[in-house]
Amino acid sequence: MTLITKEALHKKSPQEITALLYEACMKNLEDAKSAIAQKNYNSANEKLQKANDILERLGAGLNYEAGIVADQLDAVYNYMADRLIKANLNKDIIIIDELLILLKELSSAWNKALVVNKDTQVKTSKQKTSAYEQHSLYDN
Repeated sequence: MTLITKEALHKKSPQEITALLYEACMKNLEDAKSAIAQKNYNSANEKLQKANDILERLGAGLNYEAGIVADQLDAVYNYMADRLIKANLNKDIIIIDELLILLKELSSAWNKALVVNKDTQVKTSKQKTSAYEQHSLYDN
């Protein structure tokens, strides 16, 4: 994962931010696995908490006007958050691997949808409608 500046982040569409959040969540889970293997439980705890924070942000960014997919994603995120808490309590790598599989599938599907459904709006300013930046304006 590469670090991006705040300015570059503000130029991303909500869909691209979601893709970045998936990537960051997977990175934190991989780092937590490494920390557990090294018996660095404090670091593992921090990484797992960051992953849980990202799942909360993903849930907060759902657009429920998009239809049943948003409800289904909400259920998946809640399931993953519950499993993540159990993984953190027990420092359970098996649960972390289960979550990584789910996230990789979600991320892959999301990235495919991004390619298929490129933003076709005219290059004008538009108001973002996601929960991430409801009151921000950006240019394409």
